[in-house]
Amino acid sequence: MFPKNTWYVACTPDEIVEKPLGRKICGENMVFYRTSEGKVAALEDFCPHRGAPLSLGFIRDGNLVCGYHGLEMGPDGKTIAMPGQRVRGFPCIKSFPVFERYGFIWVWPGDATRADPALIHHLEWAESPDWAYGGGLYHIKCDYRLMIDNLMDLTHETYVHATSIGQREIDEAPVNTKVIGDEVITSRYMENVEAPPFWKAALRGNGLADDVPVDRWQICQYLPPSHVMIEVGVAHAGHGGYDAAPEHKVSSIVVDFMTPETETSHWYFWGMARNFKPNDPALTETIREGQGKIFAEDQEMLEKQQRNILTYPERKLLMLNIDAGGVQSRRVLDRILAEEQAISAA
Repeated sequence: MFPKNTWYVACTPDEIVEKPLGRKICGENMVFYRTSEGKVAALEDFCPHRGAPLSLGFIRDGNLVCGYHGLEMGPDGKTIAMPGQRVRGFPCIKSFPVFERYGFIWVWPGDATRADPALIHHLEWAESPDWAYGGGLYHIKCDYRLMIDNLMDLTHETYVHATSIGQREIDEAPVNTKVIGDEVITSRYMENVEAPPFWKAALRGNGLADDVPVDRWQICQYLPPSHVMIEVGVAHAGHGGYDAAPEHKVSSIVVDFMTPETETSHWYFWGMARNFKPNDPALTETIREGQGKIFAEDQEMLEKQQRNILTYPERKLLMLNIDAGGVQSRRVLDRILAEEQAISAA
């Protein structure tokens, strides 16, 4: 159901500031923490002494200490010490390749010998002072592929997000889908429409009029295994739409990292990167708060969709032309899974 020989977002740095973090990723119970050198380590969340979760322990001198009997673990999974006991002969527990980049902590759940940080998708907005980012995390009780389907077809905005980013013109605008290598891109453009509430607020935030017609765009890019970047924005109508000069538009990248937890649940790291007024933290928080409410609406729909699918597993879901982005994304994902399974079987 999910590839393991790939990088997933495991957590954000603020989640491991004070204590270890336990998180299940791709069916693996992991614990994340910082060593005395400030590097992030990821181990199996299992104490080799009595099987207690190491995430319930604490950090001492850069080592992870089990909160049950005080067994100390090193970042390589080797036991180091335990009060009054000889434990250095204990077998190692599993460690996972982990890497910190772009403001996120990434983990490789599969074959450690194949873990190359160069395979992490480049995020230009995360390295530039011309961009600001604000986001959050939701635990979603559904198959991560349902979220990919959701993000690669934004027709649902008209209905699920009717009071924020939805509008009937989304239904009426044609959708174009193309596949470039392992990437799938869907795009939709709307001309001379009224900006929905979220985008009116964004226009005001950038000092632009919000009561004039706009041209709107949505360009969704699927990057395997489970990342979707969506270029969105509006420009005052008649100024070039997507290609309008900065003084006539507001545009952003909706950032979506889906990290599988189990077959029917995932960690959803969401956010928005923008290249207007990047030094305005109040605007960043306003946008983050508004976006968080939008994604909460997705959560309810997707979790109830998952329940229906589990209740009626024999029922085949129907496909329309608007589903092309999700269908093509799944084909890419299925091919990657098949290739990984073939390597494992060799």
